[in-house]
Amino acid sequence: MLNCLIVDDEQNAVDILSTFVEQTPFLTLFKGTTNPIEAVGLIQSEKIDLVFLDIHMPQLSGLDLAKIIKGKVKIIFTTAYSDHAVDAFDLEAIDYLTKPIPFDRFLKAAQKAVNTNTGNPAPEVKANEIRENDFILVKTENKGKFIKINIYDIVFVEGLKNYISIYTVENEKIVTLMTLKDMEETLPTKDFVRVHKSYIIAMDSVKVIDGNQIFLKELKAAIPLGESYRAPFFENLEKKVKGGRRQ
Repeated sequence: MLNCLIVDDEQNAVDILSTFVEQTPFLTLFKGTTNPIEAVGLIQSEKIDLVFLDIHMPQLSGLDLAKIIKGKVKIIFTTAYSDHAVDAFDLEAIDYLTKPIPFDRFLKAAQKAVNTNTGNPAPEVKANEIRENDFILVKTENKGKFIKINIYDIVFVEGLKNYISIYTVENEKIVTLMTLKDMEETLPTKDFVRVHKSYIIAMDSVKVIDGNQIFLKELKAAIPLGESYRAPFFENLEKKVKGGRRQ
């Protein structure tokens, strides 16, 4: 069991990572804080094994904090930016998670931390066994606010150049600065498929396929099916037909 500290200047991010830690059997949450200065004191005075650490923070950057605590605890960086990965691994970080963080990716990093810390394999926990807690963390246009989205509430995703719009079963539309390719790599491929240069859909939402149009259960308008995406779409659909609903 690893005792964990979460350090992120966004309280929403702290809350979501706290949920992830609490749902992981071999992790225990010591504390979540938005104050990196407080974090330094806690690491020096308390028994903390693992820190989930944001990079861009106003008082003290995650990279500078990592230099201060290097060798005292294991570190997993959690950040909205991908351009510090090399610096992170130079600081011997266990892993580098880019927001939005899906639960299965978090779980892999946590298992790696256990393996590194104890030398023994972490208990195997499959993300789909905790599917109701499988969230991603998305930064919205609303003053940098983060929002937690259950992956399996997503109906489809529309790409808008460097932005994407995420549509959910509750008719929410969430806009975030992210590419469709990044989102495609984040979502589980067995449940989501790219069907057009501008669209990713949830396979369980497919209702009718008519030529090059896909009608979804929660949507009146059709999603176009691009010619170059037809083969992988129908391969995925065939698996769903043979295998039934998600387990």
